[in-house]
Amino acid sequence: MLNFQEIIGHDQIKEHFQKAIEYNKVSHAYILAGEAGMGRKSLANAFALTLLCEKGKSEPCMECHACKQVLSGSHPDLIYVSHEKPGTIGVDDIRKQINDTIMIRPYSSYYKVYIVDEAEKMTQQAQNALLKTIEEPPSYAVILLLTTNQEAFLPTILSRCVQLKLKPLRDFTVKKYLMDTLHVEEADADIYAAFARGNLGKAISLASSEDFKLLHGEMLHLLKHVKEMDISELLDYIRKMKEENLDIYECLDFMQLWYRDVLLYKVARDMNQLIFKDEYSSINEISQKCSYEGLEKILEAIDKARVRLDANVNMELAMELMLLVMKEQIDRRREP
Repeated sequence: MLNFQEIIGHDQIKEHFQKAIEYNKVSHAYILAGEAGMGRKSLANAFALTLLCEKGKSEPCMECHACKQVLSGSHPDLIYVSHEKPGTIGVDDIRKQINDTIMIRPYSSYYKVYIVDEAEKMTQQAQNALLKTIEEPPSYAVILLLTTNQEAFLPTILSRCVQLKLKPLRDFTVKKYLMDTLHVEEADADIYAAFARGNLGKAISLASSEDFKLLHGEMLHLLKHVKEMDISELLDYIRKMKEENLDIYECLDFMQLWYRDVLLYKVARDMNQLIFKDEYSSINEISQKCSYEGLEKILEAIDKARVRLDANVNMELAMELMLLVMKEQIDRRREP
């Protein structure tokens, strides 16, 4: 479990929590919203750790009995709300774990902290049951709702909670963490950071993912050789992607990043701005063979493939149409 100083980014949210503690203005209910992997749990845990610390300051001491209890997962005044049904948090979960216990005063701390992960899974009945509690909570109670989708909450819940939304980190910040902490090579860190789009947890996961390494290799081969492949070879490659269970949406993301590099190099002629720096030779070659109009059509084709997949169009057909556009547009010399 991390303290505030050890959490990468999200400075505004950390400062909000720390000032709330410092000025004794802690709210009774918070919503922490953001993508999975962005740090909602880390921020909630750091806030709980700081609230329960015996020193009462804006950073936990990490040494007192209360801090040690939180770190070991045994503090009686920190409650993680669980649910048996994986897709739903029901009214009984809220009543038994929050409503029926919240009026019992803290055992050893000034605060009693409840953390509800995947809070968007609360049913309407569960939210209404929680609403009765957060409308008139005891002074010591703090409820943290962690969610990937705050639109799932009733307006009455939203209006009674402090809403804090996690923002993506800068690619540079993610890249630096990967290189300094996980000792990832710079070329790989560039790709993981760009692919994660500011989500540090996703970047860390990609860095250790064998599936992503497979996807990376397959996509590079396809993008570098699509021009030479005939229709039958393209169809075989699509079937191979399907057989290897590659995430097709991640494949499309990869293609977008690749052609973003091609377009950027065609405009700026600066390899230092590339994500795929190690593939400079191939990117330079494609940028010379493909016109600006052609690159625009390729990027549009990738977007269309995504739309078709969302509409449940056959995957092989959607990918075939997209790859044919790529093949057609490369080597059309309309611009110098």
